[in-house]
Amino acid sequence: MGNIRVTDMASIVKHPSAYLDYEIDWTLWLDGDTLATCEWDVPAGITKETSVYNTNVATIWLSGGTDMVNYTLLNRITTTLGRIECKEIIIKVRTLGGS
Repeated sequence: MGNIRVTDMASIVKHPSAYLDYEIDWTLWLDGDTLATCEWDVPAGITKETSVYNTNVATIWLSGGTDMVNYTLLNRITTTLGRIECKEIIIKVRTLGGS
């Protein structure tokens, strides 16, 4: 099982005990440009373990979270041409059987 690939305004279900990586592939939006910086805004209650990026993809590793709570993460990138853009990921923390 590999990274969980995220699309625009994605909503992803995560178990509170899961420790997983989530990635945003910026390739199409970049249109030949590359990532120069990458930051993640992560709300309290879910843990950012680490994050990395390469020329096209931003990846964050998450753990924890409270059952039945939704967390909105923001990925802010700057490109080598100076463009700045943001994408959000909604992480829905649910135990098995949760909705």
